Amino acid sequence: MSTSSVSKGCFVFKPSAKKKKKTTTTTTTTPSLESHFSRGCEGAESSETRFKLCQDLWSKIKTDTEVLQDELHRNILDSLLDFTRKCSSTRQHSDWASQMRASEIPTAALVLGVNVPDHDMTFQSLSDLLQQSVTPHVASVQAKECGALKHLMKRVLEKFMGAVVDDDDEEEEEAEHVSTPLHSSMHCSLSALCDWYITKTKKSSSGTPGRKRSSPVKDEPSQPPVVIIFKDLEAFNPTVLQDFILICSRYIERLPLMFIFGIATSPSTIQHMLPYSVSSLLCVELFQSLSCTQHLATVIDKLILTPHFPFKINGKVMQVLISIFLYHDFSVRNFIKGLQLALLEHFHSQPLSVLCCKKKEALPNVMQLSQSDLERIRQLPSFKRYVEKQESQAQVSLMTDDAHLKEVCRRLIKDLRKYHKNYYPILRCLHTLTSSLPRYPLGKQIRELHLICLEKNVWENEDYQSAMKLLKMLAKDELNASLQKCADILQPVKSKKLKNALVQLEEHLARFKQLDTAATAVAPGGEESITSPAKKLQKKTDLFQLQKTLLEMNESRRAKKLSPFEILRNEALDFIDTLVKSHLSPPESQTLHEVCYYTSSAAVRRHLNAAPRTSIQTALSTPYYYLQNDSLKTEDGTVSNAAPDICIAYKLHLECGRLINLYDWLEAYSTVVSAAEGNHPASDNFGKVDEVKHARFIRAVSELEFLGFIKSTKQKTDHVARLTWGGC
Repeated sequence: MSTSSVSKGCFVFKPSAKKKKKTTTTTTTTPSLESHFSRGCEGAESSETRFKLCQDLWSKIKTDTEVLQDELHRNILDSLLDFTRKCSSTRQHSDWASQMRASEIPTAALVLGVNVPDHDMTFQSLSDLLQQSVTPHVASVQAKECGALKHLMKRVLEKFMGAVVDDDDEEEEEAEHVSTPLHSSMHCSLSALCDWYITKTKKSSSGTPGRKRSSPVKDEPSQPPVVIIFKDLEAFNPTVLQDFILICSRYIERLPLMFIFGIATSPSTIQHMLPYSVSSLLCVELFQSLSCTQHLATVIDKLILTPHFPFKINGKVMQVLISIFLYHDFSVRNFIKGLQLALLEHFHSQPLSVLCCKKKEALPNVMQLSQSDLERIRQLPSFKRYVEKQESQAQVSLMTDDAHLKEVCRRLIKDLRKYHKNYYPILRCLHTLTSSLPRYPLGKQIRELHLICLEKNVWENEDYQSAMKLLKMLAKDELNASLQKCADILQPVKSKKLKNALVQLEEHLARFKQLDTAATAVAPGGEESITSPAKKLQKKTDLFQLQKTLLEMNESRRAKKLSPFEILRNEALDFIDTLVKSHLSPPESQTLHEVCYYTSSAAVRRHLNAAPRTSIQTALSTPYYYLQNDSLKTEDGTVSNAAPDICIAYKLHLECGRLINLYDWLEAYSTVVSAAEGNHPASDNFGKVDEVKHARFIRAVSELEFLGFIKSTKQKTDHVARLTWGGC
């Protein structure tokens, strides 16, 4: 095979006689996470307290997230456990042959969705549950480890038997590893696994003492199944998978095998990858997991739309995290990592985040604020707006008296907690009323409504006005059911204002129930007032009289009295509108909201949605940005001659045109390197190209070609083509 690389050569790597794997434990002194946290942060005097608050808050979020994910996956994992138990018990009874052929392998097709980064956590939970309650013999394999049938067989045997298999050829090391049966190709087969399984089951049935599992199983079968989990079925080589299934089908009578296929796309993948002659050997049962969008909605509902966690993100940051989720990976795990990044950045960059904690911790921390922290509070935009609304004497006290400022901050922190306690229940009530309206004027998901409320006053939105008009067209049963859901939302909330709101809402519901039992009386003469002008139309009349009669009919329709239900419906919706205007104002309207809200969406986007080419160009043009070496500090647009070779070559190539002469490039590079070595410009060796400089230059040019900055060209033999813009 030919190569188009700038550097061509032949390299020989002589294999060692024996690959020695050494496990050495080295103790290195590395800075603690706390020192990294305090490095470069503003307000270092409170960095320890902020770091502890950040750790405690993240531990709480992580714990709640794990519990939430276990609850979400409980149904699918319980179904898989029941499937494995059923297959295991069926095999040990006489009805094995009646329910499936002897050569069929029980297979669970687990459709997890395209959120691949989240699959590892699901499979880990599944493996743990299987080992605790069904069988100790569980092995998970990935496609990147099993490029060939031999590799797949080795990985499976390693997982079950606990042996270590080197990647070297067995023929070279056969003499050195005679004691290990797996190192002989004739023993690397399922027959060895069968012998191992028989030995294991005999030991367990004979009562040989061994290591106890964390959760012993009652009535454990004497022949527990051997479960193989294929984490990423689509990535496996179809030929390798087919051969492995064919081999396993020959041993199914001796070995109780069971497969679990992790599928990211569609169950039809099995038919596409396996021909009928192979797929007929599998007894497949389909399992569908919860969609990633539903998972995300639950995570947002439990972690973000709750007053239990004092840390909050504003609308722009939340929009960035949701956009990365929807347009990149559909990974809830990465969404939570983005939330963790925002949490860490907030406590690192905001000195006043020492107040971002629970009320019982925040109030004492207010009294311990330093003079610089109090000045930071006075400079907050929200606090400046608060001061402007006060009287002149109160303004002077707030700006000069530190003790008075601390007392006011304690009260403002309490008000901020009350705001969050009232905000989220009313948000859920509004979402309950509007989520079923046609075309979803305020969004189908509650996160969409939350984003609208974070931006501005929601009642000033045109979509809100449309939603209220649609609500006034609801039937009695629909409106009554929605209001009852709102009452259920407000029921557990411990807030005086919302308790009063609940009492008023229950009164409206009681009045709705009275309408069902009370007799509705028709207003006397109401129908007459409408139809009496119509009787005049039956008489002969002129054009003027006709116009007058039609106007009277229109006015009579307008003067029609509202029914008791319509009156009560309008009163109920006006009450909901009052609650919205009282409690759903945006967070920016609250004083000291900067303490709890993280607003730097650019930092989140830069860390989570990075541009690789921009980062590479920054590293090559400004190596000090990454290496933090003082000798690399230069003025803008220049590169130090002590920079790495690739940085020097990159800077020199920017000064060239579309085609770069390699010899001229080499001479310029040699001149810069000679200056870095301290050679005098008047010396004979200055700028001279020797073998070492030549080799370093070729390596730097090859790295630039690998990164995509240059390429070989056939226009001139000693030139390369530049692929970046700019230059001469």
